[in-house]
Amino acid sequence: MKKREVSKSEKPQGIKKYFDIHGPVFWPSTILLFIFIAITLIVGSPMKQVFSDIQAWISNNFGWFLIIAVNFYLFLTLYFAFSGFGRIKLGGRHAVPEFSRGAWFSMLFSAGMGIGILFWSVAEPVFHFTDPHHGSPETIEAARSSMETTFLHWGFHAWAIYTLVGLALAFFSFNRDKPLAFRSIFYPLLGDKVYGWRGDLIDILAVLATLFGLATSLGLGVSQINAGLNHLFGLPENRFMQVLLIVGITGITIASVVSGLSRGVKKLSELNINLGAILLIFILIAGPTVFILDFYTENLGNYLDGFFRQSFWTDSLENSDWQNKWTIFYWAWWISWSPFVGMFIARISRGRTIREFVLSVLIVPTLLTFFWITAFGGSAIFFEFNDVASIAGTIKDNVAISIYVLFDSLPLSAIVNFGAIALVISFFVTSSDSGSLVVDAFTSGGKLKSPVTQRVFWAVMIGAIAAILLVGGGLNALQTAAITTGLPFAVVLIVMGVSLRKGLQQEQEKEMLRRKNKERESYKDLVQNILTKNQEGKDREENTKNQ
Repeated sequence: MKKREVSKSEKPQGIKKYFDIHGPVFWPSTILLFIFIAITLIVGSPMKQVFSDIQAWISNNFGWFLIIAVNFYLFLTLYFAFSGFGRIKLGGRHAVPEFSRGAWFSMLFSAGMGIGILFWSVAEPVFHFTDPHHGSPETIEAARSSMETTFLHWGFHAWAIYTLVGLALAFFSFNRDKPLAFRSIFYPLLGDKVYGWRGDLIDILAVLATLFGLATSLGLGVSQINAGLNHLFGLPENRFMQVLLIVGITGITIASVVSGLSRGVKKLSELNINLGAILLIFILIAGPTVFILDFYTENLGNYLDGFFRQSFWTDSLENSDWQNKWTIFYWAWWISWSPFVGMFIARISRGRTIREFVLSVLIVPTLLTFFWITAFGGSAIFFEFNDVASIAGTIKDNVAISIYVLFDSLPLSAIVNFGAIALVISFFVTSSDSGSLVVDAFTSGGKLKSPVTQRVFWAVMIGAIAAILLVGGGLNALQTAAITTGLPFAVVLIVMGVSLRKGLQQEQEKEMLRRKNKERESYKDLVQNILTKNQEGKDREENTKNQ
């Protein structure tokens, strides 16, 4: 007997008081997470080497596949935007957007990059400048290639992954009235089988990918918060302090969860954008202003000029581990993040056409991200290249301190560094709150409303996984978690793209049939009007003759 998922359009049966779960997804996901936590704690320090070996094996053997897959996602989203599918509106012809464009963009950016861009916007360009994968370090060419490489990792490819997942979830939820769950995307391929064990397996994979992708970002974030507090106030910088910070910030997250999406996440997203804008404007004014604007323009040209070469480079001839540590990690990280970001983008994007959705999500956050990286990373390179400050050495010793070292070279450094810490905390809370919302939807069968305690549970689990990964292996463990979950999910996203195209094709055919029927009805009305007018004319002529 086939299992049946309740459609959103059907009358709800009420929300249970504390937990309203879909057992076949909730319990396997929870049990697997507890097994992972238990093994990591029991094995202890040797897990660091285990994480390192897993990361190396996956990167060496499947890095080429991740590179092909990510390029496939980008070209597929562009196809959806510029084909006839682009006219389809998410939610139907009469749907209207729930949020203004400004609020929509702020939530997109906050959920999509958040903590990661604060952690790496200074550190990554400086790393590539001092240790490039091609050419000599600390040269003009190294400065150019450092930004080109960083743009590759944070540019169109990253946002294409989010765009594809968000579009698929939004379309099947809003246009096909399916539950907002990952399994719904595969209905055109699997039919009613998505309501059985196959759909449960898909949702379990989505839950695990989301949790480990989030844990990677939050682990980076809490490391940066700890480094900032140590830098400003001399607080200890160690794993114990980082776990305490996770506990404290998770408490703030719970308060945001309780307040709801429209109040909690929306307000925090707007706060993130405002704080981020203040920091960006500050560095534009206090930093090398003209250089930043010049460098941004040049970086865009270099990125576009080398786009295909960089996008398909696999490090096959050099045979080094450079790409494994950078590009492969990023692609797997973004893929593992995609259920979280995609679900969140889908929730806030009703009423947008597919063309507007794809081009907005793909281009606007990308250009803003590029400008942020140029302002912060470009300033660090400028200071390093012109001997204004020594930043590279400090960053190599402790990557989490990178943004604070940059601000030390500018006026009002203490105040600005405190603002940076506040922004990282706000991004942490936003990501954890949004993540709990997404995981809760997956484990409740796609329900849009569920008990608050259920979301609180997942917010706590996200913090716990981040803490365990930090204790078990630090940054290396965080990267391994992203790569391990990202690889199998890359396959899922390819199949998802095929299913989405089939669903869009069916929607387009239905719309064409509606238009033809409308044209037929219009034609009938036109013919009827003509016949009526002709008859009225004859009647008038007849009346005139009789008179």
